[in-house]
Amino acid sequence: MTQAITTAPPEATQHRNRLSQRPDVLFCYGTLQFDAVLRALLGRVPSKSPAAARGYRAAALEGRVYPGLVAGTPADVASGLALTDLSGEEWRILDAFEDVLYELRQLPLSDGRRGWAYVWPGGEVRRDDWDAAAFEDHHLASYSARCARLAPGLAAGRPKGSY
Repeated sequence: MTQAITTAPPEATQHRNRLSQRPDVLFCYGTLQFDAVLRALLGRVPSKSPAAARGYRAAALEGRVYPGLVAGTPADVASGLALTDLSGEEWRILDAFEDVLYELRQLPLSDGRRGWAYVWPGGEVRRDDWDAAAFEDHHLASYSARCARLAPGLAAGRPKGSY
């Protein structure tokens, strides 16, 4: 069973309220698995360990280089990382970075822990899974550079897209 913090496309104020339940472990299944992206956004690479969410998949999204975590079949497993030592400020930066369409939900991870993940609510989901190796080869450098440009605004508390 998952616990949704927000279910409707939130306005900026609601978007910031996603953190009101004080999430701790962040399950990363997409671009936040890459050290270069974390360094660009946070200035460091937090402690991390391998993690997976059964019954979910990191789906390719139409027209986007990043994935969406979507419910899959019971056999599906979304692999990723668990970030375990994020400060409150780092959570705020990552929350502002995530698209307002994502829902922050607590999910059971395959190792018995629970982690919070930004789950894609649907729409624009392709049948194929996101290809992390192709992202790394073709998009990581420019994506990380974009994240570095966004980081000061995110750290100042402005949601992505407001500047």
